[in-house]
Amino acid sequence: MEWQELTDLTQGRPFVVERARLVDSGIAIEGQFEPPQLARLSVEDQVFIAAFVRSHGSIKEMERTFGVSYPTVKSRLNRISEQLDFVETDPAPTGSTGAADVVDRLRRGDISAQEALAELEGSP
Repeated sequence: MEWQELTDLTQGRPFVVERARLVDSGIAIEGQFEPPQLARLSVEDQVFIAAFVRSHGSIKEMERTFGVSYPTVKSRLNRISEQLDFVETDPAPTGSTGAADVVDRLRRGDISAQEALAELEGSP
C-alpha cells in the first residue's frame, strides 16, 4: 500500500502502524508506531510541502508552480503548519537577526521590497 492510499483510507483520522517489514532482509517488526507527522497530512498537502521543499522555500516559485497568489501560498502554509507540532531546538537569537531574515527573504525573492520595508518598520 502506498502512503497516498493510506492517507486516503484514514481521511485524517489518527492511526498507528503495527507492523513494518524491511524490504531487503524480510525482517518484520511488530509494535505500535505512530506515522511521521507529514504522513498524516492529506495527499494534496504532502504534494504541496514536497513542492515547497523542492523550491527551497521560495514562495515566488510556489506561486508560479501552482498558479496562485502570494497570500494563497502563505494561507495554505499557515493552515498546514497548524497541523504540525514543532520542537524548539534552539532559542531564537536576539538582536538584528529579524532584520537579517527579512533581507535574506528579500534577496531570495520571497517578499517584495514593500513587504520587507513594512516588516522592518514593524519590528523593534
